[in-house]
Amino acid sequence: MNAAKKTASPDSSAAHLRVVADRGATLTPGIRLSGVSKTYRSRDGDVPSLQPLDFHINDGEFFVVVGPSGCGKSTLLKMISGLLPPSAGEIFVEGEKVDKPHGNVGIVFQNALLLPWRNIINNVMLPIDMKRLKRAEFLQRAKSLLKLVGLEGFEKKLPWQLSGGMQQRASICRALVHDPKIVLMDEPFGALDAMTRERMNVELMRIQRETGKTILLITHSIPEAVFLADRVLVMTERPGAIAAIYDVPLPRPRSLDVMSDPVFSELVQRIRKHFFTQIALD
Repeated sequence: MNAAKKTASPDSSAAHLRVVADRGATLTPGIRLSGVSKTYRSRDGDVPSLQPLDFHINDGEFFVVVGPSGCGKSTLLKMISGLLPPSAGEIFVEGEKVDKPHGNVGIVFQNALLLPWRNIINNVMLPIDMKRLKRAEFLQRAKSLLKLVGLEGFEKKLPWQLSGGMQQRASICRALVHDPKIVLMDEPFGALDAMTRERMNVELMRIQRETGKTILLITHSIPEAVFLADRVLVMTERPGAIAAIYDVPLPRPRSLDVMSDPVFSELVQRIRKHFFTQIALD
């Protein structure tokens, strides 16, 4: 893949900030996309959503995709999850080709989407019930996950009795309860206020560190992307293509104080310049 090379470097002053072209095109653990594109059919003709994409997400990596609204980020996540077929190309998850929804992935959406008539523990157990797995074998795991995210004691509460941030934590537990290898997150904190969103970012990093899951998170927030990621994939305007992939050379574990680090600020500005350039060209 040479998409990163095609993009003019907005600033090359810092050696520790570099654009990297991902060359992980082998059947290895994690997620691999090879020539994946998406075009929607309509009465007015074909509508391209995603140009051919080639990249690999490593096992246990926190990988974040950032891009403007409408660039195909959610479409990308749906294709990786098996909920939407690509128009061309191949997707592999844990070495297996994706051609249908698969059980080794958990999904967290922008809204918690908890069932209002189910209490919190039963909402978390929903994937177990839908997959018709043995409930008794996963109930303790559900309780342990709720304890992990600070919801111990709220098992019997209904969703409306919890704050938005607490509901989203419960939805993360629901995505993890069947112990998937990979977690896909589509703007999971977009509906939260700024302070709650920051707390959830810290919480999510802690969960990823303690569970070792591979996480692919979609966002349009550049600071959130840099704060969370091991690598950030930058997408262009629709139809989405890869503008660049950046390493994030910030040590872990991270606290909110890292946002004052010059490395953090410089990488945020470098990514932001991709979009300023697109606007200027338009």
